[in-house]
Amino acid sequence: MGDVYVIETGVVELVEDPDEPDAWTLVVNGMPQSHVNLADPVMIAFDYVRRSLKMIELLLPAGPLRVLHLGGGGLSLPRCLSLLRPGSEQTVVEIDPLLADLVAEKLPLHPDSGITVTIGDARDALAAAPPQEYDLIIADVFTGSAVPRHVTNAQFVKLAAAALAPGGVYLANVIDGRPLIFLRGLIQAVRDAFGDVVAAAEEDVFAEQVRGNFLLVGSDRDLRQLTELPEDDPYDLVVKRGKELSRFLAGEMPNR
Repeated sequence: MGDVYVIETGVVELVEDPDEPDAWTLVVNGMPQSHVNLADPVMIAFDYVRRSLKMIELLLPAGPLRVLHLGGGGLSLPRCLSLLRPGSEQTVVEIDPLLADLVAEKLPLHPDSGITVTIGDARDALAAAPPQEYDLIIADVFTGSAVPRHVTNAQFVKLAAAALAPGGVYLANVIDGRPLIFLRGLIQAVRDAFGDVVAAAEEDVFAEQVRGNFLLVGSDRDLRQLTELPEDDPYDLVVKRGKELSRFLAGEMPNR
């Protein structure tokens, strides 16, 4: 058990990592949401965050980035990117001001991080964003273990596409389980907004055997590089693109 705090959207527990000094897991409404290593912010504990970083490395190599993070939590990925991509300008949109204040106090950012945290709704932030403002938009918005529907529909994805510079990347983390109706609808929305789309998850998640994380990537650039991801992944990662993704959308199940 860790220290417990009440925030506007529920309850937060801050649990100390028994294996890493000065590292913490942020648990929101019973769901582990972020792991932050203050001594080594580049150390990432959650698999989907490591995969997200790998995707960013493959698609947006070298140099500072203009990033919009929709969903704040413990700011694990922004912290890491600020060190891996010095000079990056990152804006984080967090809906809960008490959570943002708690993270700022208990898990402070390192100096000169280039990270700005703003309070607001993710969809409102996208609607207010200037055209072609960002190189990368990361949507990681949760209420407990659920993704609010208004930040996953077709209009939301189109707003994200409009806020991306040419060659920019939209990366969304969502959780779904059998029968994956929500996921298929979101993939179609991303397909309608972008020229190329990739969906990645572990094999048993795609096979509807367990509920889990999916990473969706949309861009006007070619995303075939992401099909290399399973080669480096320690788990049974599956990446679907093109015809294989179309078959998944049509409801065809993989052989079990």
